Amino acid sequence: MKAANWTNYGPPEMLKLTEREKPTAKDNEVLIKVMAATINRTDCAMLRAKPFFMRLVTGLSKPGKPSTGTDLAGEVVAVGEAVKSFEPGDRVFAFEDLGLSSHAEYTTFPADKAICTIPDNFSFADAAACVEGAHYAYYFLDKVNLQAGQKVLVNGATGAIGSATVQLCKYHGAVVTAVCQGKDFELLRSLGADKLIDYTREDFTKIDQQFDYIFDAVGKSSFGKCKRLLKPGGVYMSSELGRNGENILYSLLTPLFSKKKVKFPIPLDKKKSLFFIRQMMAEGKLKPVIDRQYKLEQLVEAFNYVETGQKTGNVILLPSA
Repeated sequence: MKAANWTNYGPPEMLKLTEREKPTAKDNEVLIKVMAATINRTDCAMLRAKPFFMRLVTGLSKPGKPSTGTDLAGEVVAVGEAVKSFEPGDRVFAFEDLGLSSHAEYTTFPADKAICTIPDNFSFADAAACVEGAHYAYYFLDKVNLQAGQKVLVNGATGAIGSATVQLCKYHGAVVTAVCQGKDFELLRSLGADKLIDYTREDFTKIDQQFDYIFDAVGKSSFGKCKRLLKPGGVYMSSELGRNGENILYSLLTPLFSKKKVKFPIPLDKKKSLFFIRQMMAEGKLKPVIDRQYKLEQLVEAFNYVETGQKTGNVILLPSA
């Protein structure tokens, strides 16, 4: 089978597409033919091992996984002897932010982890586009008690995390202000955004409005800049650590000394988030946002595009031509 070969940390050009023996499912695993996967911020961080602490997950001196990839949508082609929940022919999607080697034609995955069947009305590409970003968005909302009618601002609303965050906030009945480029206004309206701010024309941190929650889905702002926009008791959260890890420090200190708080979302329970994502998909409440699709042979080109930081929603990697 063809698979991304990942032996050293560095830029996308370090990746090579090679031939490798197809894996075999262990007793508790399923063998999946990968029909779609995303290339996302987590993949890029793991590829370069930046920030450095990523090496605690991926390997101190070199990658511990044979291929890149953290999510997938595909077809089960074989199951281990102990697997009762899946069978060959099942359409499934799965997620493992520690890496599941899905930038390949086949991979294996434990049947008791974050894997479930795809709703019938979703293609493989659409299902893959609903995983990684929505997982992280889920843990924004899991850290707060969002109520219908509360006001939320989402910065970076067109990314994989941001577009999912907008939809999850609307699912809970929030009033959403989305920060994006003007060219993406129609997309954000279709996802439910109530108010839109074009960051190329207006600094959202200067507006005369306050919010119950600010979710920085792109990690390019800060609590210091956004604090004046929070109501008393309001919460700021970011998808990034912040300068010198400040968001972790603030999450410890602001509950003690401030009426406006920082919380840091720790997305640990991947199975919990994936099953909630599937529920939203089945209810028609989560729409996939896809920017571009690449073939497996275009792996390096796809990674380079994601690293520009200009993608809208998700970049999808498809099987070889």
